[in-house]
Amino acid sequence: MEAGGVGLARQTRAAGFGTGRRRGGLQSPIGSLRVADPAGAAVAVRARGSKPVAPLRAKKSSGGHENLHNSVDEALLLKRKSEEVLFYLNGRCIYLVGMMGSGKSTVGKIMSEVLGYSFFDSDKLVEQAVGMPSVAQIFKVHSEAFFRDNESSVLRDLSSMRRLVVATGGGAVIRPVNWKYMKKGLSVWLDVPLDALARRIAKVGTASRPLLDQPSGDPYTMAFSKLSMLAEQRGDAYANADVRVSLEEIASKQGHDDVCKLTPTDIAIESLHKIESFVIEHTADNAAGDSQAESQVQRIQTL
Repeated sequence: MEAGGVGLARQTRAAGFGTGRRRGGLQSPIGSLRVADPAGAAVAVRARGSKPVAPLRAKKSSGGHENLHNSVDEALLLKRKSEEVLFYLNGRCIYLVGMMGSGKSTVGKIMSEVLGYSFFDSDKLVEQAVGMPSVAQIFKVHSEAFFRDNESSVLRDLSSMRRLVVATGGGAVIRPVNWKYMKKGLSVWLDVPLDALARRIAKVGTASRPLLDQPSGDPYTMAFSKLSMLAEQRGDAYANADVRVSLEEIASKQGHDDVCKLTPTDIAIESLHKIESFVIEHTADNAAGDSQAESQVQRIQTL
């Protein structure tokens, strides 16, 4: 089995639907993407040939041979699907959108590894660009609007590149200009039930999530209430994505009653499958449109 396939196996055993992402930091809007460490992050962002995330190593889980066998099977399926999708992507970037805590970074890293793409988290790039340690601090010291300005600048610069998987911030979808940048590639919405999001966020805490952090109250109740409000505000915006990946649908197909039983690899495989279907469908539509246009030109020329 290929080294890449073995490396992916460990991802299949990750608990839940993705790990959290640290948020924060800011200073003044940037005209083009700049980071605090010009010798490191800035070079990495601008280099089209950046190396993908280092392969992970598989190891036997406490569940024994059956769990290891399932993990390897899952990794091979992911590898095969990525090879099929690469043919249709033609180097286009993939932008993952969705609510905070939906697993965009975790799933994005898996996808970038199997596709041979580079992975970037737009929140972390903003933090680096403005020299602050977290999105939470950016909100606190400056404002949400200031963060959004820098977020748009980051997405603009990323949209000029190829072969990237980008995990966007939960609110990136609210600005139409960001969709202009993301439409240069393919956008994928990770649609996670609010109850699952609230449970996960309540467990890890809200200190790093400025739109959810509350001074008091039951963590789950507060998180669910705020997430519900954000979902109401952003629902139509998320629906602009080229592809929707519903974790409820994946769980149902696998016989799970809780989306938190899904592994990040489950979600990555479904995302690649949906991307492939979308690209094939639209390639066929474009080909049909081109053929029709050519026929119309030929008829006009014969008149």
